[in-house]
Amino acid sequence: MNTILKLEEVMLLILGLYLFMQVDMAWWWFFVLLLTPDIGMLGYLAGNKIGAWTYNLFHHRGLAILLYLIGVGYLDNTILEVSGIILFSHAAMDRAFGYGLKYEKGFKFTHLGEIGNTKNG
Repeated sequence: MNTILKLEEVMLLILGLYLFMQVDMAWWWFFVLLLTPDIGMLGYLAGNKIGAWTYNLFHHRGLAILLYLIGVGYLDNTILEVSGIILFSHAAMDRAFGYGLKYEKGFKFTHLGEIGNTKNG
């Protein structure tokens, strides 16, 4: 992935940190929770198809935004708000490092290219 796209993802990660700082929680919780969406990788224990589905669910920015908006605006629910922020931030962090949404072919096959393939950028 080229540098400008990586920088865009870093800025989205910073946006997530900013949004988290608006929540009534200690700032360090952001870093404690940031890797929790990787629980979606456990789906790979059941095979590539289920693994890709669960991984993508926990790394989908549309779902993250929906959770955040429902939590902050509709239900006034801090857990949903924080969940959305963490999912959004984690997805941005992963994409900044070149980890994209997964194809059913296997974990290393992503919408950003094959993980470990130096030709991707």
